[in-house]
Amino acid sequence: MSGVTVSLAGQVALVTGAATGIGRATALRLAQAGAVVWVNHLGQADAADTVVHEITAAGGRAQAVEADVSDAAAVQRVAEAVGPVNVLVNNAGVIQEKPFLDTTEADWDRMLAVDLKAVFLVCRAVIPGMLSKGQGAIVNIASDLGILGRERYASYCAAKAGVIGLTKSLAREFASQQIRVNAVAPGPVATAMVSLEHMSAEWVEKELAIPQHRLGAPEEIADTVLFLASDLSRFYTGQVLGPNGGSVMP
Repeated sequence: MSGVTVSLAGQVALVTGAATGIGRATALRLAQAGAVVWVNHLGQADAADTVVHEITAAGGRAQAVEADVSDAAAVQRVAEAVGPVNVLVNNAGVIQEKPFLDTTEADWDRMLAVDLKAVFLVCRAVIPGMLSKGQGAIVNIASDLGILGRERYASYCAAKAGVIGLTKSLAREFASQQIRVNAVAPGPVATAMVSLEHMSAEWVEKELAIPQHRLGAPEEIADTVLFLASDLSRFYTGQVLGPNGGSVMP
């Protein structure tokens, strides 16, 4: 049996929050598959330039674009600079561990702005270009915590649950126009977000309390994104795929 080749040759992809972590791994995977990749970042120019260099050094094409994707005007500027895309990966996000009763309105607003509102804004800016192309694939990065919930992470869980709901709504609205919208809900992944900088030792240990008892690699999540961006998933829309080491078993 011959192997299956995943090709995004001739396609343009925009990945938000692509300077590090899952976004970086995703940008590299999409470029390896032949896509021209726009590497979005906010205040991480050196890291984003490194991603672009890795892609171009391997014979691919990429360009960095800085923008706060929770800001509507900034998102519109990105959409105009990038032009129509075939693939959008909404990956930009933040996390915060905080008891619910200590969570301020500012904490809540920031979390929902970056983790949920940004998905709305970027989809709204990019979908018209996909409609003009007659096709598109959107992959939104959610989280297993948007399904499970977790104490001390109320705002993050709420935002990621919102991403899942938004994904399903857009999938239904645009399926007839050949735009597929899916989500990836990773379990614990070895990135800066899952570290003692953002989580207590107690909660890092809880992240490991899954059947595989390990952190995933960003590349393992990127492989799932690549699948959903490619024609291999052409009969998928409105789905939530869970590379999570067994943390969620629907």
